[in-house]
Amino acid sequence: MGGLEQPTKASVCLPDTSAALALAGQGEVNLRRLEALTGASLVLRGLELCINARPNQLERTQTLIEMLRPLWQEGQGISEVDVQSALQALDTGRSAEHRSLGEQVLARSQSGQLLRPRTLRQKAYVEAMESHDLTVALGPAGTGKTFLATVLAVRMLNERKVQRLVLTRPAVEAGERLGFLPGDLQQKVDPYLRPLYDALHALLGAERTSALLEKGVIEVAPLAYMRGRTLADAFVILDEAQNTTTAQMRMVLTRLGENSRMVVTGDPTQLDLPPGVMSGLSEAAQVLDGVEGVAICHLSAADVVRHPLVQRLVNAYAQRDARRPLREPARRS
Repeated sequence: MGGLEQPTKASVCLPDTSAALALAGQGEVNLRRLEALTGASLVLRGLELCINARPNQLERTQTLIEMLRPLWQEGQGISEVDVQSALQALDTGRSAEHRSLGEQVLARSQSGQLLRPRTLRQKAYVEAMESHDLTVALGPAGTGKTFLATVLAVRMLNERKVQRLVLTRPAVEAGERLGFLPGDLQQKVDPYLRPLYDALHALLGAERTSALLEKGVIEVAPLAYMRGRTLADAFVILDEAQNTTTAQMRMVLTRLGENSRMVVTGDPTQLDLPPGVMSGLSEAAQVLDGVEGVAICHLSAADVVRHPLVQRLVNAYAQRDARRPLREPARRS
C-alpha cells in the first residue's frame, strides 16, 4: 500500500463566467469527459477548477486543459471532437503543434463563433489551401472539407486577394429527374447547391450573400456551367467531386486562370456515379500527387466535427466496407 501514489491537488483559475461555462460544457459534460479520459476528479467552484488526481494523472489533465485554453478562454464551446483531438495530439507528442490551432483563427461567423481548424489534419488542410494553387481534399462527410474551403475563400475575397468566388458541384442525379422538378433550370439545380449556400449564409449572412450573388461576385452553379470558361482572379471550390467523371474533372481543372486558386473536395466512398464509371476525384488524387503547386490532403473519421455520432457512423461503415470483397466501390449510403 505504501508504494501507491497519493492523490495531489491543483487548480486552474478561469477569467470569467463565459470561460467557466465553455470549459465545463452543458451539464458539465466536458468535465465528465476529461475525468473519464484522465482518471482525475474535476470540480468547478465559481471561477476555480479544482483537480484531484495522482501525479501522472494530474499532469495529463493540466496539459489537456491548457491545450483547450484557446477555446474556453474566449468562451467558445468545446466539443467531444476538440477533446479527442487534444488527447490524440498529446499521446502522439504533438501537443505544442496542437496549441497553435487556437491561434489560427480564420474568420468569425455571423453568430459570433470563431472559425478555426479543430484537428491537426484540418490545420494541415488549411495551410495547404493557403500555399497551393490547387488543393484536393478527400475525406468522409463532416470533416469540414467544404466549409473550411468556403471560409478561406470568403476571407480572401474580403482581403481583395481574389475578385470573385465560384462554387460548383455536379448534379449527378439531375440527368433523369430535373424534368420532374418545378421552376426554371436554376431553380431545378438549386437543391444540389444548397450546402454551398448554407456555408455562405453562416459566414456572410443571407442578405450580403444575396447581394454578392446578384452582383456576380459570388457564383454558385452546377458543374456543367463551367465548360468553355476561364476562371481568372477567382477562388474556385468544386464540391462533391467524387461524382465527377474523369472527363469532367479534367475539364474543370483546366478552367483555372491567372491569379486563381482551386479547392476540390469529396468522399471517394460516397459515389452516385453509374456502376463501372471511374470517379474523377480518385483519378485526380493519383495523377496529381507530387505535381508542383498541388496539395493532396486526406481527412479521416477522427476529423469529423458534426454530431459525435457521425464519427461513429463513419467508422462503422468503413469497417463494413473493409470486410466486403474487392468489387465495385461502395454506393452512397
